[in-house]
Amino acid sequence: MSNSGDAVVHGAIDAVWRIESARVIATLTRLVGDVGLAEELAQDALVAALERWPEQGIPRNPGAWLTAAAKHRAYDALRRDKVLARKHEELGRELEARQESAVPALDDALDDPVGDDLLRLVFIACHPVLSTEARVALTLRLVGGLTTDEIARAFLAPVPTIAQRIVRAKRTLSEARVPFEVPRGDELGARLSSVLEVIYLVFNEGYSATAGDDWMRPTLCNEALRLGRILAELMPHEPEVHGLVALLEIQASRLRARTGPSGEPVLLLNQDRARWDQLLIRRGLAALARAEALGGALGPYALQAAIAACHARAHTAEETDWEGIAALYDALSQLAPSPVVELNRAVAVGMAFGPVAGLELVDRLVEAGSLQGYHLLPSVRGDLLFKLGRLDEARAEFERAAGLTRNAREQQLLRSRAAACGEP
Repeated sequence: MSNSGDAVVHGAIDAVWRIESARVIATLTRLVGDVGLAEELAQDALVAALERWPEQGIPRNPGAWLTAAAKHRAYDALRRDKVLARKHEELGRELEARQESAVPALDDALDDPVGDDLLRLVFIACHPVLSTEARVALTLRLVGGLTTDEIARAFLAPVPTIAQRIVRAKRTLSEARVPFEVPRGDELGARLSSVLEVIYLVFNEGYSATAGDDWMRPTLCNEALRLGRILAELMPHEPEVHGLVALLEIQASRLRARTGPSGEPVLLLNQDRARWDQLLIRRGLAALARAEALGGALGPYALQAAIAACHARAHTAEETDWEGIAALYDALSQLAPSPVVELNRAVAVGMAFGPVAGLELVDRLVEAGSLQGYHLLPSVRGDLLFKLGRLDEARAEFERAAGLTRNAREQQLLRSRAAACGEP
């Protein structure tokens, strides 16, 4: 095959891997009982595909081919290690009974539905025995199919740091003997909150990057959205799953409008709403409707989605229902109180009832000291002071905010806002 032909096949293999790797790893984890070994076996299958597909062509069902190749390797590993004899025998009989020409039907013969295996993998990758950073890295690696290099670039972290984080996470899961299962009963709620938190953190880092030269990293937003959609398919009766997906869909709809021609940030009220993605908005509103239809009080993610929906439904910034948004933030602060929620509530109150009312709430946060070092606190305070005509104070707040953020684009924005207050 020509070099150009090889490149096409390798591109196709990469795309297949992104789509199928999580399912392959999930199936293997059920068979071998070790997520680290399962990933190694899946990687071996990927290497085999890179060797064979350029010559033999891409199989009709590439995911099943990868699964079968990995299970052959699992068979060898189980035989060598003299462990899991029963699984070894079952796997051996299955593989002997099947010829490679019959591989496309392989998924139909798995012991459990692939979706169940994938859901188990999500819960393992987000297990609370791991640190938050480890959960994020492992989820992107195992469920998202990102390479270590891609994860490192996304978070502006050294590749060895991310690699060590992933290795330690897999070792921790193995040593803790974390079962390959979806938790039940009361444990499900606690574990599900960890899964949702990981997806939310990945999206937020993409939506407003904490450091670096770019204000956003759309790759992370897209990956979080994909993970959320997968989870919603696997857990259709969990309202907060749909609430999170609704929030991410609506937030993602604004991505094109959040930067100007040179990559500079464009704040919400100044965005060209014609650039908002209406398909994503419709998907988000539909997901929110599903969360509401499941009954009960809205959870924290669904409430945030309802706030995002208020913005999405407003054709212009002036049409925004700020009183409705302030009421939703009141409900959110009761359900999931936090200083950041209070800061957002202060913004909504300031828009709905005037900057004096908003500044009063912000000053309470300043006195409490719980957001010391958080750049958005002086940023919001500077905006409210600017609206009240207290320009010297506003300038100082914007400059302080610029000194606290590590994102270059945000620093430029805040310094320009400080300059707009006039010379000291």
